[in-house]
Amino acid sequence: MTPQKIMGITHVSDAKTWEIEVMNSETPVFVDFWAEWCGPCRMVGPVVEELAADYGDKVKFVKVNVDEANELASKYNVFSIPTLILLRKGEIISQQVGAASKESFKGMIDRALA
Repeated sequence: MTPQKIMGITHVSDAKTWEIEVMNSETPVFVDFWAEWCGPCRMVGPVVEELAADYGDKVKFVKVNVDEANELASKYNVFSIPTLILLRKGEIISQQVGAASKESFKGMIDRALA
């Protein structure tokens, strides 16, 4: 399955694509675990799009719909959404559960790039 890329954000819904897009990425990966029905997720969505535009190729942005990729959500112990995880070389280096400000997410990303 070819991952869908919208506004610089790759949408991942299966383990194979996750392996290619996230685990094998040379750059840090900012992952947004979300669902259509989640109000706070809808608030975070535009912020993630802005961040993807701001960071360009320095950071990869991935969205995972937990309703479509339940096994990925389970693997990363995502019990509440939105959950935003920053990975480097497949390792979690930062995590935020719940909606937060753009500045908060920028802080996560900037620390990873430092």
